[in-house]
Amino acid sequence: MLFQGGFSFSNFVSDLFAVFLFVVWFWLLITIFGDLFRRGDISGFGKILWVIVLLVLPYLGIFAYLVSQGRGMAERDEAEARQVRDKLRQVVGYSVAEEIERLERLKDAGTISAQEYARLRARVVG
Repeated sequence: MLFQGGFSFSNFVSDLFAVFLFVVWFWLLITIFGDLFRRGDISGFGKILWVIVLLVLPYLGIFAYLVSQGRGMAERDEAEARQVRDKLRQVVGYSVAEEIERLERLKDAGTISAQEYARLRARVVG
């Protein structure tokens, strides 16, 4: 048996918590590996060092990467999302100017309010 008390609620909760921590660690590890291997500003040796740190010191390595590279991760994710959105617009034939024109027609027809127009226009342009 894993615990001397057998199956009890406290043992179940502690097992559940351990599984939760493992799932969170694994999810963060996959996210960090994805970011690490997409980066072009780190050499192969630097990537190997990060992988070793992440595997030898699991939680400490993840926290160190998030603290030291968190802002860069967000910027890289945002840039990738922007690039994918632009590529999708190109494939679909979507034009920002056409979308703004459609929004103006909706506003002029009274279908959307001026506030909705401003919010949707900011989303289209941004």
